[in-house]
Order: sequence, then structure tokens, then C-alpha cells
Amino acid sequence: MGLAAYELVLGKAGFGPVAGIDEAGRGASAGPLVVAAVVLDPASIRRMPGLADSKLLSAQAREDVYAEVLRWAVDWHVVVISAGQIDAIGLHVCNVAGMRRAFAGLRCQPGYVLTDGFPVRGLGAPALAVWKGDRVTASVAAASVVAKVSRDRMMRDLHERYPQYGFDRHKGYNTDEHERALAEHGPCPAHRYSFVNVHRVAAAGAAAVPAGPEELVAGVEAMDLLAPVADAAPIADAVSVADAAPVPSLAGASGANERRMSS
Repeated sequence: MGLAAYELVLGKAGFGPVAGIDEAGRGASAGPLVVAAVVLDPASIRRMPGLADSKLLSAQAREDVYAEVLRWAVDWHVVVISAGQIDAIGLHVCNVAGMRRAFAGLRCQPGYVLTDGFPVRGLGAPALAVWKGDRVTASVAAASVVAKVSRDRMMRDLHERYPQYGFDRHKGYNTDEHERALAEHGPCPAHRYSFVNVHRVAAAGAAAVPAGPEELVAGVEAMDLLAPVADAAPIADAVSVADAAPVPSLAGASGANERRMSS
């Protein structure tokens, strides 16, 4: 049964269709966190022979699978959480809230939910956390591709605004290139000031690049994100928000926090 094993077994047990939820950008120190929920049934899985974990695919293969997922999935939804929102209430809280929002944004009602790595309470449907779910379940793999491709496109847009950081290459992750650019230029509004490496540079006196009016977005209110996930644990490697330099809330390429993204 391969990658479709979970979906086939759950479907035969009367729990179809199955939604998979995954994120992209959790470990990056710049750019948004993007969470995707994708609903698949056995028929849609059969139409996507190239489907695999986004991290195992080349950039072009991800784009091809992304188009297939958007064409054949029963349903899908993407949530974008800005660096400013992550700084305000914490990465883990935003991650869990983003998963709940992505699931709530689906137009259909899945019979079961698979998440990658850790359980998410309060989804309103039976759910199972699957270790390395993006490698062993079709729906989570599809969600990983949608989240990854969506975020990569946003990071390429951010590169056009801030070419000195090389966002089009490292996508905001902590590579040597990114660390050198951060030390030389200081953080920009797309950086996550609650992350230790960014906070360290900001505290040393490097000025942030001023944000233009088009980059200032209303965003999701912090309490809107926090309310349903008050029991979530804080992220361990973030400095206190009170100590972090204030930055505008940047929500990615188009400034929308929740969207059904175009292909």
C-alpha cells in the first residue's frame, strides 16, 4: 500500500477522507511559518504518483507535485503566520494554532486527521500524530509539499525586497551565508526577533531595515491565536518577547494570513 497505507486503512474503517497537516519554516529565523491541511482519498492519491515528503524532492519536483495536489486533492487550506506574530506569542503556540486554523479552514469535513510528529488537541475530529508522517502518509506528505512550496515562493518575494540576505537560497534558515548577512546588515522586518541569533544581533545595535507601508499588515491578533491554545508549551530556545526589538508584522508575499493559495 506504500504511502497510501494509512488513508486506505482509515477509509475502509469508515474514517475517510483523511486530512494531513504539516508546516514549513518552523526552524527558520526569518520569514513566516506556513501550515497546510490537505484532504486526500484513495482516488486522489492514485493520481499523484510523484507524491513524497517535500524534503526528499527537488525544487522542480516539488512544484510539479504541488500542482498535482491542488488539482486532485479533495480539499486544502493554507495558513500563514508572520514573524511578528511568532515574536508576540511564541513559535510553538503559533504552530499549534496554525494547525487548528488550517484544519478549520477546510470546506469538507474529514473523517480523520493525521499530523506530523506531535498530537494536536481540539481539532474536532479523531486524530493521530505520526512519527515522520510526511514520509509515511500521503496526506501529510501532500501537506508538506503545499506548505513548503507556498513558503518558498514567499521567501523568493522577500528576496526581492531584501536581496542582501539571500532569502531565495536559504529560505530564512540558519546557514553560514544567512548568519554572515545578518551580522553585516542587521535584522530586517522579516526576521524573528525572538530567536536567539537574531536577538543577539539586534541587541548589539544593528538597526532593522525600515518597513514600507505595503509591508505593514493588520495580521491576526495575538489573542486570537493564543485563545484556543493556552495549554501549549513555550518554545525553549526563544528569548523573552519583552527583550526583543519591536518589528512590524510581516505576513508573506501577499499580506494575507489565511488563504487558498493560487497555483
